Amino acid sequence: MADMYNSIRWRNADPDMAERSADVIRTLLRHGHEAYWVGGCVRDEYMGRRVSDMDITTSALPEVTCSVFPKVIPTGIKHGTVTVLMEGQSFEVTTYRVESGYEDHRHPTEVAFVGEVKEDLRRRDFTMNAMARGIDGSWVDPFGGREDIDRQVIRCVGDARLRFREDALRMVRCIRFASVFGFSIALRTWRGILSERDTLGWIAMERIRSEFEKILAGPSPLRGLEMFVRSGLHSRMKAPFPYTTHDRKTIEAMERIEPDHATIRWSLLLLACGITAQEAEELLRSWTFSNKQRESIVKLLSLHESYLQEPNEGDDESSRLKWISLVLAHGVEAAQGWLEMQTALHHTGASSAPLTFIRQLDAWLQNLKIRSLKDLAITGSELLEALGRRGGPWLGELLGLLLGKAAADLINNDKESLIEEAKRVVIHNEGS
Repeated sequence: MADMYNSIRWRNADPDMAERSADVIRTLLRHGHEAYWVGGCVRDEYMGRRVSDMDITTSALPEVTCSVFPKVIPTGIKHGTVTVLMEGQSFEVTTYRVESGYEDHRHPTEVAFVGEVKEDLRRRDFTMNAMARGIDGSWVDPFGGREDIDRQVIRCVGDARLRFREDALRMVRCIRFASVFGFSIALRTWRGILSERDTLGWIAMERIRSEFEKILAGPSPLRGLEMFVRSGLHSRMKAPFPYTTHDRKTIEAMERIEPDHATIRWSLLLLACGITAQEAEELLRSWTFSNKQRESIVKLLSLHESYLQEPNEGDDESSRLKWISLVLAHGVEAAQGWLEMQTALHHTGASSAPLTFIRQLDAWLQNLKIRSLKDLAITGSELLEALGRRGGPWLGELLGLLLGKAAADLINNDKESLIEEAKRVVIHNEGS
């Protein structure tokens, strides 16, 4: 019999996380229960991918798990899941279970605990996620998960239609895995998506968005989008994606953007699908984006649209002034994102803007010392006092004018010069 106290060596997991999770399994084994690593950590280790967390499945009932560890959070104890805290690490430990009664196509209404790990694995979504591994390195892989990984195939455990009927989000996860891993989808699994796709309307948009964000952050977002559209899932969401067509070169530019630059990747997706900044505002709101991210994406698209209204790719003064005006109107963050986006679009052939011009715009941006009203050497109150006038909408317009001229180095950014220019503008306006 294998020594329960010696753990296998994890190559792709944080050593401390791996050792502390092994401690959890050892403790359960010492108390006479079965325990295994399960799901994504087993899959990722086999695939040579980084293991980000480690889940454990056990024959011990949740109350028993709580009793054998000093620090436990009853995360989802009714469904058999508790979180064990072990020396700075946390692990979800779930009792072997079967589920039924998915009335909302997402959450089970009934959970029954079982005594066999294979029964627990049978309820899982895909074969590659239905694998468990013992502390001694033994495998529990009743549905051929390793074989499917070797063949680069996403396959449902059992009846695909039933798996997707239980949890409609699994259809989006299926496409996400295929896109991120570069796998194909088994024919019966694909047919299951086509059969059950109408149930996606039950799923909250934030859950779908979370999955789609992982597609966009992956190595092949174009492949993910095309599968998503081909499946028809895009039109079955609570807030449907108004897709008609897409520009391949624009989406291919995503792969040249760092995965953590989500704002730029989302902007490229919307741009590729012909969605305007105004349309994006409502769409992203319905997709439950945070206010900050929604505003960032809309600003980037708006800057792009403003630039296209009067494209000017020279290095003369008029080009510099126009660029400074766009930066002040849309913000430095949007300008930086737009330049990164333009560079990527240039490399895929989706933009005619030469790299020399993009670099010139970047140089002008870097040299911009005054970027917002807070950088002006005068406040609105000080301006009112100097002019001896009462406030009104005109004040905001005047401050914007002063900001533009100071940013472009057309006037000095000191209080005296700004007041002098303000008086000149007021006199001119009153005389016209």
